[in-house]
Order: sequence, then C-alpha cells, then structure tokens
Amino acid sequence: MFRCGVKQLGVAAVALILSACANVSSISPSYDNKVEDGRLYGLEKWLLKGRLAISAPGDSWTANIEWGHLPEAEKIKLSGPLGQGAVVIELAEQSVKIDRGGGNIQTSTRPEEFINQQLGIPVPIGSLRYWAVGLPEPGSRSQKTVDGFVQNGWLIAYKEMQQSGLGLMPHKMAVSNARIKLKLIVDRWDSNDGKFN
Repeated sequence: MFRCGVKQLGVAAVALILSACANVSSISPSYDNKVEDGRLYGLEKWLLKGRLAISAPGDSWTANIEWGHLPEAEKIKLSGPLGQGAVVIELAEQSVKIDRGGGNIQTSTRPEEFINQQLGIPVPIGSLRYWAVGLPEPGSRSQKTVDGFVQNGWLIAYKEMQQSGLGLMPHKMAVSNARIKLKLIVDRWDSNDGKFN
C-alpha cells in the first residue's frame, strides 16, 4: 500500500525535511508583499522540487517531492533518498493514476477521494495546486492572515519566500487544520517543459 511504502522512507528523509537548502536565497517579507500576484493564476506550467512532511494523529511520513503542473494535468513524484520507493501520481480533472513501480498501477475516476484513501490522510490535492504557488483557490472564500490565509478549514502559512525564474515563490510553507499538518520546503522552482525526471 502507498501509505506503508512512504512511511518506510520516513527515518531516512526526516533529516532532509528538517534541514533548509543552503543554496536557496530566501526572504521573509509579510504576506502582503509575497505572492499576491494575479499573474500567478495564469501560470500554466511550473515544476517544484523539494521535501514534504505530513503528520496526523497516529500517522506521519516524509518524502522528497517533484510536482509538475501543466494546464491539463498534475504529475507528482514522491520518493525517499536517492529516489528509493518512488510513487508517481498523475492527476487529470476527472481521473488519477498511481504508479508504485514494477507494474503496480491503480486508477480511479474519483481523484481526490482515491488519493486520500491511498495516503490514509485527507489531503486537499486540488487546493494545493494553488496554495503551493501562494494563492487561494479561486471560487472559494478565503480570509487573509499575517503570513497567508485561511480557506476551506485549512490555515496556509508562508514562512519563507525565494526568488526564482517564475518570480517570488514560496520556499517554506505549512498547511494545517485541527488534525493534520503538512510542511513543504521547495528547493527549486522551474518552468515545466513537460519533462519529468
């Protein structure tokens, strides 16, 4: 099961998730000056590489993450150090495919529900596509906070930002509700040319 495979990566990846990337030039302005930039809603292609940690009562795991966004799809690769135990999630509007390698591929026409079932923790994947670049999800109310916003029962906080070829983008962020905490450290932002390692 995906959940167990990613958990096994935890011990080795914990050191990575807690350490900041030394070659990232990060800054910590107030949220008003961070990424409230309407042009980011029109950003059709992006690729982030970094580290992810998720914790909930009785469950937690960490992984390296590569997330490629194209207008028609998301492709997310979760892996341990040196790419061990890689899992690739391909998400389109009405479908999802999870590839654990070795021919172990599962699909569903209920993307968010299926991903949450596989992770064992409810994660708002659809909203994260916007939150990752520093924006509230359009079409849903949000309330501004000092370092981010609250939306759909989740607190999104941007701890550090970094300059990239895409402009000022998140470097360290936290997404949490009463039971779940997700931390994302983005080491690198790029324009996504459709290629994915």
